[in-house]
Amino acid sequence: MIEIRTHGRGGQGSVIASEILADAFFREGKFVQAFPAFGVERRGAPVMAFTRVSESEIRERCQIYEPDHLVVLDAILIDTVKITNGLKEGGWIIINTRDSLENSDLTKKYQVATIDANAIAIKYRLGSRAAPIVNTAIVGAFAGATGLVGIDAVQEAIEELVPVKKKENAQAAQEAYENVGK
Repeated sequence: MIEIRTHGRGGQGSVIASEILADAFFREGKFVQAFPAFGVERRGAPVMAFTRVSESEIRERCQIYEPDHLVVLDAILIDTVKITNGLKEGGWIIINTRDSLENSDLTKKYQVATIDANAIAIKYRLGSRAAPIVNTAIVGAFAGATGLVGIDAVQEAIEELVPVKKKENAQAAQEAYENVGK
C-alpha cells in the first residue's frame, strides 16, 4: 500500500488535491481512499488530507501516521508543523515553493521535488493573487516527480472533480508535471 499525506492551509485545495490523486490512481486500476482531517475549520488554518492506494481492497480507516510520501501546498508549514513526522526514509516530499531546497536537510533522508505552484495557479487565474488555489498544480507535480500515477489519469480526474475552470486546472497540472524540479 502507498500512503500519501497532504499538508496545506484551508482554502488552498488540500482536500480536493487528495481526492484528485485518489481518483487518478483509481482510473489506473488501483483501490483508493481519500479523506481530510480538520482542526479549526477556517481559511488559512493548517489542514491535512490523506490518500491511500493499493492493489487490493483497503480496510484501514484511520489517519496516516507513517506516510510513504508527502505533498506540501504551503512551504511555511515545513517550519511551523512537523510535517516529516513518521515519513518513511527515502519518501518523496513534493513542495510548493519557488526556492531550491537542493541543500536542505530534507534531502538527506528524503527525495524532494519543488514546484512554484503559486505562480502556476496565478498564471491560470486559479484563486486570487493573494490566495492562489494550487491543488491541481501540486498533483501534476506529484505525478511528474514520483512517476507513480500518470498525467493522463490526473487530467481525467481534474475533468471529473474540479467544479470550475476545468481547462485552466488541467493546464496548471500539465505545466507542473513538466516543470517539477527534482
